[in-house]
Amino acid sequence: MTLTLEPILHSADIDLGDAIVIRHAFVREHEDTGMQGLHADSTDDEILEYTREQSAKPKVFPVVPPRIWVVFVREGGDRARFWSVVESRGETSNDGLRRSFDLAKSGQMADLRNRLVIGWRAPRAWWLKSTTAAGYPIKEIADPEPEPFPGFDRLVLDHAQLQAVMREHRYAAWRTALSSVGGIYLITDTRDGHQYVGKADGAESISQRWSAYATNGHGGNVELRGLDPMTFRYSLLRVFDPATPTREIDEAESHFKLALDTRQHGLNRN
Repeated sequence: MTLTLEPILHSADIDLGDAIVIRHAFVREHEDTGMQGLHADSTDDEILEYTREQSAKPKVFPVVPPRIWVVFVREGGDRARFWSVVESRGETSNDGLRRSFDLAKSGQMADLRNRLVIGWRAPRAWWLKSTTAAGYPIKEIADPEPEPFPGFDRLVLDHAQLQAVMREHRYAAWRTALSSVGGIYLITDTRDGHQYVGKADGAESISQRWSAYATNGHGGNVELRGLDPMTFRYSLLRVFDPATPTREIDEAESHFKLALDTRQHGLNRN
């Protein structure tokens, strides 16, 4: 059975009745509007700006377009590679020739950006109702490009990024690095600046400890229960070889709790 776009849209919670699917092509200039087209090296900002501008002709673009736009870019033949999902917040201008829209990139299908390729069955159509595009076949879902590990001293993650690091294939090198060390880490609640100092020692690595935070948000720490992990930021204060005595790691943890005053003015209870 051929895999189609429909289950992917459903898994991203995209309502087929509230979405269109767009396929941009590489053109120098549009004859009807004079708009500059896209090219193979167009940046994300350029593609977003290009998507904002649409023809004012009702036969070219819907008078009242849906809220969600699923945007692809044409490749060779009938192939179209997924760029991003954007949310339309409404029309901002209309001079009778061009219409501009307030668009914002959505996190929906973010893990498939530049990886998902579908077969575009309507060569002359550049946008479709999502109910039609839902039946288009999946040609390819490429492996994600690996993300280079930035180093222990430069690692700063919000909760969504932490979940991605612990789940996605492109972060395999990060998990390997974090599995090789124990250490002292810092969690900052960005809503109020309160901080929590924690540790991974003995047989537990930073990767194991942070995996618990990615799963439930609090990692079993009483101090963090009831708080919204989506406002947490994670960083490393110091890393240790797994063979480091527990006593040495405990001393380092106590030092950072004192230095950052996380017992009296933070989230540590001891």
